[in-house]
Amino acid sequence: MTQQQLEKYLWGAATALRGTIDAGDYKQYIFPLLFFKRICDVYDEEFEKALEESDGDMEYAAFAENHHFVVPEEAHWNKVRETTTNVGMALQNAMREIEKANPDTLYGIFGDASWTNKDRLSDETLTNLVEHYSQHKLSLSNVADDKLGNAYEYLIKEFADDSGHTAAEFYTNRTVVKLMTLIMDPQPGESVYDPTCGSGGLLLNCALHLKDEGKEYRTLKLYGQEINLITSAIARMNMFMHGIEEFSIVRGDTLAQPAFLENDELKKFNVILANPPYSIKAWDQKAFTNDPYGRNLWGVPPQGCADYAFQQHIQKSLDDNNGRSVSLWPHGILFRDSEAEMRRKMIENDLVECVIGLGPNLFYNSPMEACLLITNNNKPADRKGKVLIVNALKEVKQEKNIAFLEEKHINKIFNIYKCFEDETDFCKVVPVDEILGNKGSLNIAQYVSNVNGNTHRITLEEAITDWETESEKLKMSMNHLFQILN
Repeated sequence: MTQQQLEKYLWGAATALRGTIDAGDYKQYIFPLLFFKRICDVYDEEFEKALEESDGDMEYAAFAENHHFVVPEEAHWNKVRETTTNVGMALQNAMREIEKANPDTLYGIFGDASWTNKDRLSDETLTNLVEHYSQHKLSLSNVADDKLGNAYEYLIKEFADDSGHTAAEFYTNRTVVKLMTLIMDPQPGESVYDPTCGSGGLLLNCALHLKDEGKEYRTLKLYGQEINLITSAIARMNMFMHGIEEFSIVRGDTLAQPAFLENDELKKFNVILANPPYSIKAWDQKAFTNDPYGRNLWGVPPQGCADYAFQQHIQKSLDDNNGRSVSLWPHGILFRDSEAEMRRKMIENDLVECVIGLGPNLFYNSPMEACLLITNNNKPADRKGKVLIVNALKEVKQEKNIAFLEEKHINKIFNIYKCFEDETDFCKVVPVDEILGNKGSLNIAQYVSNVNGNTHRITLEEAITDWETESEKLKMSMNHLFQILN
């Protein structure tokens, strides 16, 4: 199959669920089913290869050493396919048996979807799904890791498009992910961490970035934590689908119970990339006031906004010698009065290396403008005492209700970060003392004008684009308001 055919085939299963369950719930059924099919087909392929090597020794071919994952005979896809009644129970039992047979790698990976609820998924619907995926072999020889991994990412985006605002918890704009990865430039052997990893896109991209550069990506140590059960399971499946096996993704609340500890302290990482949930109100501020891990190093954020709780968690988790981070936030984190003291301390400690203002609609299904906050525990000598402030609000491509960065936008922003020099109406290197003199405000407009120095006559096409963008923002705001009222 071509990449396009593969994607169409995989997405075809979701179309069978239309009208049966909510679009936001597709992912908890489709991803586990796809992963189940993949590991069974790969198991069969490995079995045949071992059989060939051993001149038909069935016992040898079944040895766990010959397989990525153990698939018990009674839990194989083909066994489930023979089932015509209580198909959901058969699927659920098979998935649990596979998890038990691979406790170190697959424990809990199939999530907790309600396969046995016939009011949601009848035997007929599940049989159709199983038969749909039975059309093609998803073995390694038929579908390589790269191809299946790309198709898996395609599914994640399609689910995001289909399910609207519920997608924000597990999908980060992939063009922004690429820019973040370029800026962090992870190296072989380094540790990379995402405290709110969603479906694992930021972590995965670091490994794929090294692979594309021809560097040893398998020595990269990947760590992630995700509060949502099915989303954390999707992240683990995402890694396996791309052929990445050395990683640790744990389900849990990063602020309440950080998963990665060493000697009763937070584990330290070389690189942290994050797109935390923004401005969450439901968090334990009281516990953070007396945080046992010392994450309140700049202060305690207000109850109504946990942004700086995540940012301080990131800082406390960075390697003291070469730790560096990039996090995607709304612009408010740069100038809100309620967080001024914490922001001032962060700047005073010369941790902020660069702030990049990005355009609107880069957050999924939100017209909000985004920014990247880049910190570095060991800034190069020529960057100490300075912060590069980049106004890239116009470096964005608008398309319907979503925006993305084109290659030219990514290159322009990344190159200016590397150069770390002033460019009229685009970026400015600002001394830390000047920022502190402005009460610690990193508000981009204070340092870099949003208006071009040269007189620019707007074209009809630009006017129409601006009108469409503003109309879409208004439409989304009204929809959000109606949801709240209802």
